Amino acid sequence: MLKVPEHQVAGHIASDGKLGPLVDDQGRFFKPLQGDSRGEHEAKFYESFTSNKKVPDHIRRYFPVYHGTQLVEASDGSGKLPHLVLDDVVSGYSNPSVMDVKIGSRTWYPDVSEEYFKKCIKKDRQTTTVSLGFRVSGFKIFDHQESSFWRAEKKLVLGYNADGARLALRKFVSSNSPADSNLTPNCAFALEVYGGSNGILAQLVELKDWFETQTLYHFNSCSILMIYENESILMKEGDDAPAARAQVKLVDFAHVLDGNGVIDHNFLGGLCSFIKFIKDILQSVDKRDETDTSLLENGR
Repeated sequence: MLKVPEHQVAGHIASDGKLGPLVDDQGRFFKPLQGDSRGEHEAKFYESFTSNKKVPDHIRRYFPVYHGTQLVEASDGSGKLPHLVLDDVVSGYSNPSVMDVKIGSRTWYPDVSEEYFKKCIKKDRQTTTVSLGFRVSGFKIFDHQESSFWRAEKKLVLGYNADGARLALRKFVSSNSPADSNLTPNCAFALEVYGGSNGILAQLVELKDWFETQTLYHFNSCSILMIYENESILMKEGDDAPAARAQVKLVDFAHVLDGNGVIDHNFLGGLCSFIKFIKDILQSVDKRDETDTSLLENGR
């Protein structure tokens, strides 16, 4: 039995008779091949990437596992259509917090149609894509206090400037209510999610190291998904307790091109900018903790 993904935060969503991805209860994600060349192009990328022996094994974990294509009943009721079959990257999480971040200072690329170019450059300029090298496309947070999910409004997210993007990244790892815009995000989960040897920052840096040398592909208009589960942080007791299980995944490969021996500076530059934002948050948390410790030591 296929159903609409509960934790999708961006892209085409299968609702109200629209065509979009579906999931099953076996940890599979079914993404419909888009009617134009984009769907076929993405399938060819997955086939190339899966068989490419030049891709290091430690980098493959950042990409959803590809299980080929399959005809399944489409979400829009149009009958059986070909779908990419991928691992559902949030399978195994009970209440995951998820953020989709599109990487790169431009989402267009050479040889696209004039119509597509105008569409992309307009959105790139209206968002933080051009100014920051990335833009937040959508996110949802599990509010432990309310035992429910809070989802950022799409219109609000697309209107973020640099301060808005920074606020979203702080809110994403905070324990106080995300719905209350008057509260300053406390970044209570920042060290567990963004920091540490297995945290988001370490994973992003590992990706960056690869992108500094890889010339196999150019990842145009691709996104990074950040996923973690804050309940496991709140409930942990002792060294053997479950961690946040923070992970990074790259998704959306309908516009990937051959690298032709050239470094993908567009993606690399955006990734470096995004890493700096994550580092800044961790540094601000470290300084806050140092201040709190100093006050306690002085009896204040």
